[in-house]
Amino acid sequence: MKNIFFDFSHFKGDAFGGITAGVVALPLALAFGVQSGMGAEAGLYGAMILGVFAAIFGGTDTQISGPTGPMTVISVMVVTSAIESSGSIAEGLGLIIASFVFGGLILVVFGLLKFGKYIKYIPYPVLSGFMTGIGVIIILFQLFPFLGLISPKGTLDIIIEFAWSISKINYESFVLGGVAIAIIYIFPKITKAVPSTLVALIICTAACYFLQWDTPLIGEIPDGFPSLKLGSILTIKMDVIILAFQYGLMLAALGAIDSLLTSVIADNITKTKHDSNKELIGQGIGNVAAAFFGGIPGAGATMRTVVNVNAGGRTKISGVIHGLLLAMILLGLGKLAAFIPLSVLAGILITVGIGIIDYKGLKHLRHVPKADSVIMIVVLIITVFGNLINAVAIGMVLASILFMKKMGDLMEKDSKVAALKEFKKEMPWKDENKIPDEIEDKIYIKHLDGPLFFGFASDFNQMIKKLPQVELVIIRMREVPFMDQSGLYAMEESILELERRGIIVVISGIKDQPLDMLRGINVVPGLIPETVLFSNFSGCLKWLKQNLDGENGFKKIAEEILESKKSKS
Repeated sequence: MKNIFFDFSHFKGDAFGGITAGVVALPLALAFGVQSGMGAEAGLYGAMILGVFAAIFGGTDTQISGPTGPMTVISVMVVTSAIESSGSIAEGLGLIIASFVFGGLILVVFGLLKFGKYIKYIPYPVLSGFMTGIGVIIILFQLFPFLGLISPKGTLDIIIEFAWSISKINYESFVLGGVAIAIIYIFPKITKAVPSTLVALIICTAACYFLQWDTPLIGEIPDGFPSLKLGSILTIKMDVIILAFQYGLMLAALGAIDSLLTSVIADNITKTKHDSNKELIGQGIGNVAAAFFGGIPGAGATMRTVVNVNAGGRTKISGVIHGLLLAMILLGLGKLAAFIPLSVLAGILITVGIGIIDYKGLKHLRHVPKADSVIMIVVLIITVFGNLINAVAIGMVLASILFMKKMGDLMEKDSKVAALKEFKKEMPWKDENKIPDEIEDKIYIKHLDGPLFFGFASDFNQMIKKLPQVELVIIRMREVPFMDQSGLYAMEESILELERRGIIVVISGIKDQPLDMLRGINVVPGLIPETVLFSNFSGCLKWLKQNLDGENGFKKIAEEILESKKSKS
């Protein structure tokens, strides 16, 4: 039985998948809430509200959404900024909620503008460096809570202050966190029927409670459903709105990447196809709804989605059940969460950070092209010690520049300009062997083996300028699918240079896009008449044989071209 949102044909599997994902999500939601600075309840609010709305309106049937490590890292930045500018979370709540709302709204806009398809163009080194950086940040920010201490606000401060903080360690917190990590890694070897994070949470919390250890705890979580927080954003000033929009853009960009990568993983497991733009809209709606009630932002969560699918989840119902389960836990067991040690949540998050790091990319650093290694390391460093969006932006720019250089170098290597006699000694294109021998030393051929773009334009001009004095140059463009503005002007300048030297220019095999570009600025027919444009080389060769004028060689051709230009003008 189906309706506009739900397909109940897999309800049993969806119910079990949703419940299992909800159980896995519980300790993570609590941990991410604490890490964000908003409190454990904010993590639960975000998980349950985003989980339900993203499932209903999203474009990936098996996606489980909620707070994630990367999104929480930005949430920490937002909360820290609000505290620094206002003195407390309560005073800075307007900036926090506005940032979270903007993040959701921008995600919706991304979906409406169909930006989903562009995520695939982010190079792997950029993603690898970014995700590894996020993993490192999560681990660093949990080191102090793991030891029972309050963490500094910045990654550099954590590194600097960590050494002397060892003397202040709370050994009970350290033991509980260590046991939690051990359980998370060892328990799956015994059974995977119960999530190891939940087992760690329950065992360590019970041990702390019954042993009466003195270690920092979560503290009491408010009962009942959260109240609306919209009033806090109605009085914020313009400068705060601008800052909130900047944070929102960071959340949206990262949320889009995080969610759509998880969607691809879900597709690979279920052999289905997600709707990326619809997924962005669903994530945006979910994040806006969560922000209205003070929940921290999130995205599609890989581990929870995989757990859902493996447990039988196949439709949107599983995501809704996951969110409803968390709501019931909040309403019924909120008071028990007060006894959870912060070091246990820190241990859970340390394992999350370890899982995010791209070990495959790090392992292959010495075996991949140096440019890719440099990009990954630069993005990693900027992510850990700088701005997350700047890290991605700089990585993208660096990757684009290095790619263009690589393509330009390849074109320069593969593109040759030489007399036909020289081509015959090497590897000419087959049809070039049919040119009459008596003129082979007077014809130069220029092969273009790829797009004529800004990365190759300068080299192309230099090649043309180095030509010796010949009578005719054939520019073969059958392998040029695209020409950009830099390539266009390079072509124009090269043709003008050849004409100044009295050299005839003929173009063979040109495709529609480059031809339209040349016509657009009147290179054709202003500099190159239509009579010397040929769709294929055989036509060019036939024209050459017909117009060669015995001893006068190319004189007849030159006169014909000049006459054609005069008639056009």
